[in-house]
Parts: sequence; C-alpha cells; structure tokens
Amino acid sequence: MMRSLYSAITGLKNHQISMDVIGNNIANVNTAGYKRERTSFATMLGQEIRGASAPTATTGGVNGISIGLGSILNSVDRIIGQGSSQYTGKKTDMMIQGEGMFVLKSATGYVYTRVGNFDFDKDGNLIDVGTGSKVQGYTYIIDSIDTSTTPPTITPNADPWGDPDDPPGDIQFVLGQDLSSDPANPTGYTLSSFSISQDGVITGIYSNGTNSVTVPMFKIALAIFPNQAGLISQGNNYFTESNNSGEASIGHPGTSGRGLIIPNYLEMSNVDLAQEFTDMIVTQRGFQANSRVITVSDTLLQELIDLKRS
Repeated sequence: MMRSLYSAITGLKNHQISMDVIGNNIANVNTAGYKRERTSFATMLGQEIRGASAPTATTGGVNGISIGLGSILNSVDRIIGQGSSQYTGKKTDMMIQGEGMFVLKSATGYVYTRVGNFDFDKDGNLIDVGTGSKVQGYTYIIDSIDTSTTPPTITPNADPWGDPDDPPGDIQFVLGQDLSSDPANPTGYTLSSFSISQDGVITGIYSNGTNSVTVPMFKIALAIFPNQAGLISQGNNYFTESNNSGEASIGHPGTSGRGLIIPNYLEMSNVDLAQEFTDMIVTQRGFQANSRVITVSDTLLQELIDLKRS
C-alpha cells in the first residue's frame, strides 16, 4: 500500500487531537484561573532508502535519502500566563498577581490552584466553595496581651509567623470571637471585621464597643514550582505535583519570586478567542489537506486496479 495513505492518517489523528485541545480551551474561556493549552507536532521516524556516503579522493559525498512516514503528537503544552482580573467585591475572593498558587488541603492531601474563590464554612474554616478543601496559611503567634492598657497591648512572638520551614495550617476564625484564645481570660474585645492585604495578611479588627485594636491573624500561603507547566491537572481547577514539576516551595506572598494577593478580585482564563479561532482555521485546513491526500492516494490505487481491466 502507498506510504502517503498512512502518513495522511497520522496527520488526521494529530489534527483531531489539536481540535480537541482548541475545543477544550474555548469551553473554558470563562473558567476562572484556566490556563490555555496548545499542541505541537513532530516528524515520525522516516524510512531510509539510501544511506549517506562520505567523500573520497575522486568523488564528493552523497546525502542519504529517507521518506517520512507522517507526524506524531510531540506535546500538549500548558501556557502559564497571567489571566485578566475580574472585580467581584467579595473580600474572600483573591487573585495572585505574579507567580504562585494557593495551597489547599483536600481529603487526599495538598492540591494547588490559581482560583481564589473562597468563603467560610459553619466552623469558620476558609475553604474553596466548590469542594470544601481548606485554604492553608500561617498563624500569627502572640506572646502576650496586656489588658491593663486601652486598647490592649499586643506583644508578638520573636518569629510571629513561625519557622519558615514549618508546613502551613488551616485558616479558621469567626466574627464575634474574643481577642484572647484563653476562654478563662477574655479581653472583652471581639472580632468585628477583617481585611486582607497584598502580602496575604488577614488582619482582624477587634472592638469592645468603644475602642478597637487591629491584630494580624493569618497569612495566606503560596506555592511555586521549578516547572509549573509540568503539574498534573486534577479537575476542579486543581493541580498536583508530577515527576517533572518539582516539589512545591511553600512560603509567604511577595517572597522568593511569589506573587502578591489581590483581594476582591478573581483571575480569569488566559484564553484568547481570536487566537483560538485562528488556530481552529489552521487546524481545519490541515485536516482537510490530509483528507485530500487520502482521496488522491485512493485515486492512484484505483488507477492501478484499472490497469488489470484495460
């Protein structure tokens, strides 16, 4: 049979995969935090017809001859780029400006995401509203609270965010809770509101009805990877480590190349519809061209069959 038939079949298969990827990109054009993907092709191992020969004293060298046998799927690359921002006005919504991913604790372990669509459950845990996975961060460590002053004097630990090598933990608080974590010695100052800064610090505002005091409570943890494009997609906008992504480096926003936290915003998809539709046209024409190769190859085979009849 003709080699062109099988070469064209590989082209059809690869362009179909390319169309699948484009379709998935377009389907996720409004999916928060989605990162577009693209396909790349490579030549399949060719069939060598004649080997190359080296030059001699009397003749020059001769190049070898090989015939390609089609194409293969080389890779499906994830394009890690900043998506556009969407203002939501919800204080627990967050986006990352720059590198990094939020760290969440699921039933199976740590997962990572760019989507900061967070809220609280009934116990005051900061969670992903879609799955209930708990957002991870660092707790502000207070050594003492002096209630003899107005407002109370807060003395933090020498390392208020703990050892940088310690893993992050759950973020949990509720409005109305007392400033002191000791129920036997309440301060009379209860949490009335909170805010989130660009460095990921969740600051609580405690009030006794007359005076108020602001106290850091938690800091959002961010993870970066040597090869973020190598992460494994798990659905629900989650990613996990792979053999080629490298281990997560978890730390504070704004440090060691990690981005900043922008509250009240969500990061949207980085899919560009104009680019996707252009790629769709190119893919469609490539599919049609390979189909035509099969049609013409079939015509040539028919001519061979007709030789017997003539």
